[in-house]
Amino acid sequence: MTNSARIRFRFYKPRLARQPRHVTVNLNKTQASHTIDKKYLSFSIDISVLAGGFWWDGSQGTHKGLGTQKTAPLDLQQSKLNKLVHALGPAYLRVGGSEADKLHYFSAPTEQPDALLLSHTMWDELHHFCQRHELSLMFTFKYGLFRKSLHGRWQADEVEKLLNYSNQHQQHIAICELGNELNAYWAFHGLNAQPSARKLAQDYDTFTRTVRQLSPDSKVAGPGSAFWPRIGETIKPISNVTSRFLASIEEPLDIVDWHYYPFQSSRSPVKTRPATLNNLLSSRSFLDYEKYLSQLTRYRDRFQPQARIWTGETGSAQCGGESNLSDRFASSFWWADQLGRGAKLGQQVMVRQSLIGGDYALINKDTLKPNPDYWLSWLWNKLMGDTVYHVSSSDPNVITYCHSAKKIGKCTLLIINMTPYPKRVQCHGFGGKKRRFEVTADELIAEKIRINGMRPKFKGGKVKLKDFPTLSKVNLVSPYSINFWCFTV
Repeated sequence: MTNSARIRFRFYKPRLARQPRHVTVNLNKTQASHTIDKKYLSFSIDISVLAGGFWWDGSQGTHKGLGTQKTAPLDLQQSKLNKLVHALGPAYLRVGGSEADKLHYFSAPTEQPDALLLSHTMWDELHHFCQRHELSLMFTFKYGLFRKSLHGRWQADEVEKLLNYSNQHQQHIAICELGNELNAYWAFHGLNAQPSARKLAQDYDTFTRTVRQLSPDSKVAGPGSAFWPRIGETIKPISNVTSRFLASIEEPLDIVDWHYYPFQSSRSPVKTRPATLNNLLSSRSFLDYEKYLSQLTRYRDRFQPQARIWTGETGSAQCGGESNLSDRFASSFWWADQLGRGAKLGQQVMVRQSLIGGDYALINKDTLKPNPDYWLSWLWNKLMGDTVYHVSSSDPNVITYCHSAKKIGKCTLLIINMTPYPKRVQCHGFGGKKRRFEVTADELIAEKIRINGMRPKFKGGKVKLKDFPTLSKVNLVSPYSINFWCFTV
């Protein structure tokens, strides 16, 4: 980044800042509220990271949708990792990703000695990890059919093997899905690999019946379609299969899920909205999420009305995130907005890619230090409850969302100030204000953030809200800041 760009986006000093502009926020108590899953903010560990496949760290480009560098299998026993994860639970943990369709369970074919393998030890340790941290496992099972002649004839042998083993060891899989981004097979594996909606529905019915028989307590999610910013499901009629798939399946789904990244990293071969500082700080960049979620909701309402909608995978930028942006404070604005926007629109669960690994990770894989989005996620889980209220802001660049708090009789207002100016916020329809938590940083590309002016740290293996200084009760939010205001209802 050039020096001029750094200066342009550096925070205004108080003596240079304009007088605070007034913003009015109204809580609409007459409009019906709705609820989201108690594990709304969830996260993933990519199967490439877990099992040691091709991953983004150290990669400068892509090869068939994957990074170009092989990584070592993730050690789930690391005490620092466990400390950080425990502070984020309870949640759903999705284990999926592009190599889920090439993974072998417990033994590799003799003709593929270097194949990606999920060993018994990895699978057992994954379940122990989930149990330690109140994580409900969402697992992407292997579809792995890369020729048209095979589509519609998917065999459940490997899935049966994994489910039977799990039953024998009392290992629960909360959510089962088949294949990773099945509408994007053409991009990862070639045009001949792209299944039609009808054939895919036949295979998914076989999968669903297998899960219902062998793991009746598990829920089934699908199709996990990838949507790109600005272009949605991309190439018609090859990849826009979601609506026809949902209309064609015979076995009902429990969850309709989709994947969405608002930006693309410099590694990505296709850039419909590149990850730049300008784009990350533009509220217009956030609107495609609402557009495509509304589209998916219409599909669900028409074809699978019994199902809930989840964002099964999301991160700041496709192909591993953008170095020096996805792991910096500037990334926290889209994340705060998408959490609030998704809940407002009835999204039940938001799965962040990734917990660890890649530039978009909540936790740096090499240093095991939390990135800025980790702390935003921690605050969300501490302060935002599962009942969503309707609020409005008089300033389009001061974005607001409101939820119940974790304690009965309280609510939390999320205020995202995406301007370089302080704002004076007047709230109407709320009760008494109790505490405020404000996330800022020394500059937008800072690696570390501050909560109420103090850098968050674990003390004795824990971090608590009461660790942070109390802010004054003035109705002021700082330039480029993310705020949680706590009220009585």
